[in-house]
Amino acid sequence: QVQLVESGGGLVQPGGSLRLSCEISGIVIKFYYMGWYRQAGGRERELVARVAPSGNIVYGDSVKGRFTISRDDPKNTIYLQMNALEPEDTGVYVCGGNGHWGQGIQVTVSS
Repeated sequence: QVQLVESGGGLVQPGGSLRLSCEISGIVIKFYYMGWYRQAGGRERELVARVAPSGNIVYGDSVKGRFTISRDDPKNTIYLQMNALEPEDTGVYVCGGNGHWGQGIQVTVSS
């Protein structure tokens, strides 16, 4: 059974930072495209960042230069370092790959 468990969300002031973690079991993540997505305000789920098996990384336009995705193969975990957070970054962040999704975790950027 594949499980993805996110952690690290919460409330942060504009300009602050958070680090999200996604621990995955049941698949070996280095063989799959794994990524972070977010959903907010009734909008469709959007790509935040994705890492390919090759290590190539793609970022959504709104987070380029502020967010960094990384993958720890021995720990079978992916991370999302989020810096210079803006209120527009508020939403539910979901870890996913190979057709599997986590439950999602809330990130709120507000003063």
